[in-house]
Amino acid sequence: MPVADSDMISDTALTRDAELLAGVVREAGALALDLFRTELKTWIKGKSSPVSEADIAVNDLIETRLRSATPDYGWLSEESADDPSRLGKSLTWIVDPIDGTRAYLAKQDDWSVSIALVADGSPLLGAVFAPASNEFFFATRGRGAVLNGARITAAPGAAIDFPKIAGPKPLVERLGGMREGETLHPRIGSLALRLVRVADGRLDAAFAAGHSRDWDLAAADLIVHEAGGEMTSLAGERLVYNQTDVRHGLLVAAGHARHAHIVKHFRENPIPW
Repeated sequence: MPVADSDMISDTALTRDAELLAGVVREAGALALDLFRTELKTWIKGKSSPVSEADIAVNDLIETRLRSATPDYGWLSEESADDPSRLGKSLTWIVDPIDGTRAYLAKQDDWSVSIALVADGSPLLGAVFAPASNEFFFATRGRGAVLNGARITAAPGAAIDFPKIAGPKPLVERLGGMREGETLHPRIGSLALRLVRVADGRLDAAFAAGHSRDWDLAAADLIVHEAGGEMTSLAGERLVYNQTDVRHGLLVAAGHARHAHIVKHFRENPIPW
């Protein structure tokens, strides 16, 4: 992961932005929870992505709060028209107002609000909040990761041992299938939430299919790394954010030993697609 220029933001400003972010994410989560399981207008964007008026309302709240407090920062959100001026900004907010909209509309609990502050392509702050289950993950670069205020650590574990693994079944099968005592975790609607559950040790490894975007990943990326884990492409490459193309390929998150084993496996057994 690229290291942000330490002169780009002072410790005081970083602490201020961390407090701002935590407050805005909690406020956004409360709004999303108020609208959860109510009758909402919905529509499809692109080919198949569902959107609801809740996504837009939460996005509007976040944008109003963050952009008024930090007018010089860039802005990239799943539910906002892309503003290319973000590419010239050293600091940019990357936002998914409701990650896991399908789960949200299906009245399931596994959705989240996910926001990161990125400095020259690398996350400085990350928050993933699942209001329905009251899970608030937060990380500041170099200061560790917490869940509801308590420090968290990715499960270390043996390199070839995966008792709890989540993600697309074809990827798991290409890793070698499930051994005795290992389980494929039920699908988690929010990708950000799936990844940060590696950070607190509830999952030993998690995969992401090749259609994720910056807003799905940036906050979770920092939280996993600050919890002592790794999150990269299957080739072991760190992710860079706030680029012209915000799409990412197949990804894996795990503790160090397991991550190294997975990357080595896929280097030696590349996916033919």
